[in-house]
Amino acid sequence: MRTSAQITVPAIKFKRGHFVLYRDPQMFWSGQPGHTFVCKVEQAWSDGTYHLASLATGRVVQYVDPEYMRLLPSVDAMRDIDTAPLNTDGAADDMTAAAIAWLTQQHATANRRPQLPAQRD
Repeated sequence: MRTSAQITVPAIKFKRGHFVLYRDPQMFWSGQPGHTFVCKVEQAWSDGTYHLASLATGRVVQYVDPEYMRLLPSVDAMRDIDTAPLNTDGAADDMTAAAIAWLTQQHATANRRPQLPAQRD
């Protein structure tokens, strides 16, 4: 019988361009700081390993075992837009500039009156 400690996350086929959280196992098990960081998948190899680029430093990490990677879904990155309480004062204070710009554009488009084509004679 398997215990919960033995269960690992199911294998995922990561693709180039995916954003992932990577935990460097050597740094983690030796107690070094900075062992977990956000990366972008740069290359997928036929042996099942990946080359990653750290978003913060640009450092390339080669031949990464996917057991130490977790996909960062876009829904998490966009949560502030999806859940923004836009009907309260100061709602935009906690939002990023990009989120505010996107919402402003969507609001302007949604509230524009549809125009009929010019009438022909």
